[in-house]
Amino acid sequence: MTGSIADARASVNRARGEAAEFRYKFGYEMPCDVLAKRLANLAQVYTQRAYMRPLGVATTLISLDSEFGPQLYKCDPAGYYVGYKATASGPKAQEALNFFEKKLKNKDNAEGNWEEVVELGITALSTVLSVDFKKGELEIGIVGGPRADGQDGPNTSFRALNEEEIDERLQAIAEKD
Repeated sequence: MTGSIADARASVNRARGEAAEFRYKFGYEMPCDVLAKRLANLAQVYTQRAYMRPLGVATTLISLDSEFGPQLYKCDPAGYYVGYKATASGPKAQEALNFFEKKLKNKDNAEGNWEEVVELGITALSTVLSVDFKKGELEIGIVGGPRADGQDGPNTSFRALNEEEIDERLQAIAEKD
């Protein structure tokens, strides 16, 4: 979420409620694209009524769908939502999007393992902000990648990388340069 903290809380509560209601009605988890469409439709209604203030928050939704694989959606306050391979929010979002567009224009770079994706994200952030990061300065979360418990198979839940994993990715970026 990017924007007003109070609006972000309201939006998260609404998203949780929508997902819970969907799970209760249909018996399975709400797909990310359906949730993004629902949140965008609700945000768009706020723009039509004079007595309703639009929520000042941009929402980024991520999931690992069993049917479609990794999904990334972004909803804006006007009610527009779209799926991405990579996206950014905030004051320098356009610069980051331009960076991603250049890097992902080649179809070969569009798919990659989790290490390459994390390295691309760190490189984009470092380039846009003109900062060289150290391991204690970043927090990175991933959906998928290796399981933290060491068992075989992909991890299907969200997890935060620890400092050692972040340091490995920073070292890999330094070796490429």
